[in-house]
Amino acid sequence: MTIRIPFNKPYMTGRELEYISKAHSNGHLSGDGEFTRRCHDWLKEQTGCARTLLTHSCTGALEMSAMLVGVGPGDEVIMPSFTFVSTANAFVLRGAVPVFVDVRPDTLNIDESLIEAAITPRTKAICVVHYAGVSCEMDVIMALARKHGLHVIEDAAQGILSTYRGRPLGAIGTLGALSFHETKNVISGEGGALLINDPALSERAEIIREKGTNRSKFFRGQVDKYTWVDMGSSYLPGEIIAAFLTAQLEQAHEITARRLAIWDRYHEWAAPFESDGLLRRPVVPMECVHNAHMYYLLLPSLSARTKFIESLRDKGIGSVFHYIPLHSAPAGRQFGRTHGNALPITDDLSDRLARLPLWVGLEDVMDEVLDAASSALVAAR
Repeated sequence: MTIRIPFNKPYMTGRELEYISKAHSNGHLSGDGEFTRRCHDWLKEQTGCARTLLTHSCTGALEMSAMLVGVGPGDEVIMPSFTFVSTANAFVLRGAVPVFVDVRPDTLNIDESLIEAAITPRTKAICVVHYAGVSCEMDVIMALARKHGLHVIEDAAQGILSTYRGRPLGAIGTLGALSFHETKNVISGEGGALLINDPALSERAEIIREKGTNRSKFFRGQVDKYTWVDMGSSYLPGEIIAAFLTAQLEQAHEITARRLAIWDRYHEWAAPFESDGLLRRPVVPMECVHNAHMYYLLLPSLSARTKFIESLRDKGIGSVFHYIPLHSAPAGRQFGRTHGNALPITDDLSDRLARLPLWVGLEDVMDEVLDAASSALVAAR
């Protein structure tokens, strides 16, 4: 069956090509031009962080974070297993060991009550993941980090314009990483950003991002030549990417509002099915403001999830599951370790989660999606 209503469809605001054309006419297509600066200004204003730096991906921002906090061979970084591979890879590349902790059954975020028991003398940092744009319990996690002298890195790939107790996600820990991949709310095809909340790390972040050189100082006239001063790599996106992203950021609040309207309609539709025990809806704690990054359902079993997705596919509608837990992956077993004997909640929820289509423009076909999803739930009983 051809998928007529895809799980994701990238949204264009209408000014992307105009800004790309302007970047071309400016004659500056490498990184850190006019549009990169505009993105930096927008992100800093929205998050209140000390410094923002666009990167070629959220993966790149996480890799920079690992270098900035000094993660090295033998160090341990506590994180959830229910996340994308980049969360772990960023630290494995520095020789560190991911220590996987179970998630909460309500938000699917790392269970803050399990973190302290996972801390050892080798622990260097806690990397939290704000799943579906819903914040982890950051007050508890930050208090633990202060108590044990640890860094907190926020994988806020899904969290742009989400907040925790009024604070933007990515701007609470030592460092934060955002994603602008085409599957996210605000996009540039590929792309990301590093949010620096500790001003002491700002200069070194700039150097790491510029291949370990003080090139940015040279262009500001602070040194008469630039040279290799630290480790680093090429983490800058080009101006074409930044121009596209500028058009998206200008409408980020409008995009989020439209996504929230779709999310709310899903949530209202799913309520009676939850009452009948056919599914569980997402949970958003009162202290969290989310950005409608995704709408997922937790079905009663793996077989019910499989039947649900297949039923929607038969009707031409894209629905997908999500992460295969990292602790059960071949590389997860090789490079990481699980805290405790098992991660039962992670294993259970990952088997039962199905994501529904959510993209700007879906409003026009929502009735068809909801009718099909209702039939699929009955078929999955």
